[in-house]
Amino acid sequence: MATARRARLSTDARREQLVDLGVEIFSERPFDDVSIDDIAVAAGISKGLLYHYFPSKRDFYVAVVRHSADEMQAITETDPSLEPLERLADGLDRYLEYVANHARGFATVLRAGIGSDPEVAAIVEGVRAAMAHRVLEDVTEAGGSPPAAVRIAVRGWVGFAEAASLEWLERGELSREELRELLIRALTGAVAAAGEASAAG
Repeated sequence: MATARRARLSTDARREQLVDLGVEIFSERPFDDVSIDDIAVAAGISKGLLYHYFPSKRDFYVAVVRHSADEMQAITETDPSLEPLERLADGLDRYLEYVANHARGFATVLRAGIGSDPEVAAIVEGVRAAMAHRVLEDVTEAGGSPPAAVRIAVRGWVGFAEAASLEWLERGELSREELRELLIRALTGAVAAAGEASAAG
């Protein structure tokens, strides 16, 4: 039993190493431009051994995207005891720190895509939904349900935050603090506009 356990842990550790390598590969090259041979060569193993860990290139890619998504959500988790505005600022600080320090993983999640693969799309959408849910909890009264306009505004803001973060990574024209303040102002403006729209309706 002990031998089997050591073998299992070794297999898991090897899979993790391969996934980490995949983050680097797929953040620099699109899925269609990477072959199984490329991955095996980069990992220093045979193609047959790679298939032992991952049945196909798609399975490998899905594991890479899921790993990056889980990592980003864990790192950006905030303290629930903070006040809503403090939690928003803290969450954005953590988010932008992750973007800066894990640029490859961030790009892997947001730029993931192999056509219309439903599993990859579900992973990426899960990240976006989790981010929107966190924000909605902060802008909605406890136990309440956000108006449709507010929910839509927050979901749209998540897309804005993603695009702004990628632009910031590529150009670096704002400091992290300036980008954080821009995102806070964009969110508060969008939520205020949504609230006015709901009231007018």
